[in-house]
Amino acid sequence: MKYTVITAAAAALVATAGLSSPALATGKMTCDAGPESGWKTRTELEAALVKQGWTVKKSKVDGGCYEVYGTTPEGDRVEAYFNPVSLEKLLVSKRGKILFQKK
Repeated sequence: MKYTVITAAAAALVATAGLSSPALATGKMTCDAGPESGWKTRTELEAALVKQGWTVKKSKVDGGCYEVYGTTPEGDRVEAYFNPVSLEKLLVSKRGKILFQKK
């Protein structure tokens, strides 16, 4: 009985941690972009990237920035961050290696 309670508690803790983690920022980049009402849409960002030759697999909000997973025109599979107000490219990385970072 004692082991059943401990196992159940541990399982509940793991399940709770898994549910809350998607809301957390990864910490790679943060943006102080103000209220979302002033942001351009992710659809606008994705359309602009496709026009530049990118292939966009997924985009989301992370740390107040737009985070995009996709392929650059050069063929690199990357994770990239963009300012949601200006859609300016801030950071592009490939498997932990920084390919571009705004200064």
